[in-house]
This record gives sequence, C-alpha cells and structure tokens, in this order.
Amino acid sequence: MKKLSLDELNRLSVEAFKKADKNPIILILDNVRSLNNVGAAFRTGDAFLVEKIYLCGITGTPPHRDIHKTALGATESVSWEYRESTLDLIRQLQQEGYKVCVLEQASHSIALHRFQPKPGQPYALVFGNEVFGVHEDVLLAADHVLEIPQLGTKHSLNISVSIGIALWDLVCKTEGLNQ
Repeated sequence: MKKLSLDELNRLSVEAFKKADKNPIILILDNVRSLNNVGAAFRTGDAFLVEKIYLCGITGTPPHRDIHKTALGATESVSWEYRESTLDLIRQLQQEGYKVCVLEQASHSIALHRFQPKPGQPYALVFGNEVFGVHEDVLLAADHVLEIPQLGTKHSLNISVSIGIALWDLVCKTEGLNQ
C-alpha cells in the first residue's frame, strides 16, 4: 500500500466537473456567518458532486480570501447563487420537486441514520447560523427535519462537519457514489 499522488487520484478538471452528472442535492446556507464554513461547504459540495449551493441572508459570497482559503478553488467548480430569503427559496425548490431537509435539533426530528431518502428524488439540505441555527419559519416549512445524533457533552457540531456527515449519508443511501 502507498499513498496516491495527486495525479493518481484522477480528479475531474473544473471543466469536466461542470459537465458531469451531479447528485440531485442542493446545499442551502441560511445566515451562516463564518466564511470558513462557507468555503468548507463549497469544498465538500465539490467532493460529493452537488448540483448547487445557495448562500442566503447574511451568508458571505465569493470572491473572498477567507472563503477561498477553505474552498481551495471549489467556488470555481460548484455552481452557486445568492438569495436574500431562505424561505422564498425553499418554497420555490419545493415547487420544483425538491424535498427540503433542515439539519437541526428539534422536537420530532428524524435521526439522520434512520432517514431513508428515495433514490432519484432531489433534496435540498439546509444548514443554519452557527449560534441561532436554522430560522424558525424555514424549519416549519421544511419537508423533513434531520438531526445528527451526538453522544458526548457538546450540544452541536460545526456546520462544516455537519455538511460532511449529511452529504456522505445521503450520497451513500442514494447510491450517488456509483457515478
């Protein structure tokens, strides 16, 4: 066994990424204040071939050096758009056939490992502000509220970690790794 070189990893070019079939998943950042978290969302979204990232409310947008520092160029590969209102966006996406899943600790949430997505169904995953979480009206309008179970003493995970866990879970369950 040996570590693979960058050439041996056989990664897509930006041009090939843009043309590639994407997993039917959209990321929505609802008032995320950390530009490092925004950059990490782009980098993780690139890793899992997401369709698009929406940056809503106070969420910072590229170009910005703090986003670039974490995204490592993924702002060039992953399609993105800014929207003022997360609620208006999720209502639009629902009309387009997306199931909106908010990741939040809430009453009646579904533990992520128990959630069974439907293959081929497009999903939009919503991640909220580092302090206040997802806005209440967005939570109430969602199709599903998913929670990542935690066993330790802390009450939350960093958004970038949550995005990675949720995307991995959803992509595995919908066989998105078989591209």
